[in-house]
Amino acid sequence: MPEATAPDGVNLHWQERGAGPTVLLSPYWAMHPSVFDPIEAVLAEDFRVLRYDERGTGQSDRVGPYDMETGVSDLRAMCEAAGPVEAAICLIDSANRAVRVASSAPDLLRSVFCVGAAPFGVGALRDSESLLSSATVVRTYLQQLEADYRGAIRAALSGANSRLTEPEVRDRVQAQMDYVEAEAASTRARVWATDAHGEEPGRAIGSRLTVCLSNTMGGPGSWFPTADEMEPVVKEVFPEAQIHWAEDGIVSAPREVAEVLKAALAQTETYHRQR
Repeated sequence: MPEATAPDGVNLHWQERGAGPTVLLSPYWAMHPSVFDPIEAVLAEDFRVLRYDERGTGQSDRVGPYDMETGVSDLRAMCEAAGPVEAAICLIDSANRAVRVASSAPDLLRSVFCVGAAPFGVGALRDSESLLSSATVVRTYLQQLEADYRGAIRAALSGANSRLTEPEVRDRVQAQMDYVEAEAASTRARVWATDAHGEEPGRAIGSRLTVCLSNTMGGPGSWFPTADEMEPVVKEVFPEAQIHWAEDGIVSAPREVAEVLKAALAQTETYHRQR
């Protein structure tokens, strides 16, 4: 299996599938790689699809640190080893890292495609009705991640997947813990929650930033805001960003999300040259 080497010598495991313009499925702080399986299968019909394990996860070296600067450096090393990358497909905190690379090295990462997220910290969502709007709730969850990783992951998975049976929840929690170490997950979550500097590089890449929203986002008791709450925040913080809509996310509606990605990339010259 191929590996990229970070500047500090840490080995980052990656893999590829398909052919065409290169897109990167960029992992987020508590991601199990299976979340990308549906969208990878669809994208591989038209793209060369890259996936990688961040340090502290999967088959990459289980070595820190897990701060924002290191995460950005690792992503850049990944793009250097396997790129250039036409678009990074991002969830949650992976967007914050990707816009930094796209802003500083557009030859390596040309655009950032965020699904249900945008490259800012939780402070930007303070006026929403989501759980992320409460500094107290966020602080409590971060403390739980550090003190009781298994319990925190179980609570998050159960809350977001009410149809899972108890054995399914137990298996998912164990898979998550096997893939992402507690220190890596809790540190990245805290770094994202307190990130106050992702907005500038997000604005700097202009229309090369796309945010894909859906009507199924958020809702009462959800961690994340609804799309109706998210859209005006995105427009205010990133006035040049493209905003597209899909029926659902990368798991439930992967083909539609792939079509939205193609529509966003159609605005770029490099994408047309590679077709």
